[in-house]
Amino acid sequence: MKRRRKLRRRKLRRRIQQSWRIFFELKQITMAVFVIRKEGEGLKEPPEDIGIVIEGVEVLHDLTSVASACALLMGLIYSLNRAYPKALCFTFEMLQNIFMQLEQHKMSPKVQTLFGRLRTSQ
Repeated sequence: MKRRRKLRRRKLRRRIQQSWRIFFELKQITMAVFVIRKEGEGLKEPPEDIGIVIEGVEVLHDLTSVASACALLMGLIYSLNRAYPKALCFTFEMLQNIFMQLEQHKMSPKVQTLFGRLRTSQ
């Protein structure tokens, strides 16, 4: 009995430590789409939660898919008049110009090159 209690306490401590570590990591993130899965589940299982973090604050959660989360993140960036994070500016520009087909006339040279390669590979 005592051994079982100790094991349960250890597992509980690990979960709490993991939760706090994830919480503090999210606090440092500028913008992100996050997916939370139960421990040990594969990619075929539906995730426990999908959401969006902006400047360390979880602004949306319980979203239906990663694709809808990306589209909502783009909408939030526009509606909140936010700039793309420098490290991800080309990724966001590619999402905006190629996949969402917004402001295609304002593509940077890098995104134009990618767009050309995608069109010729079809």
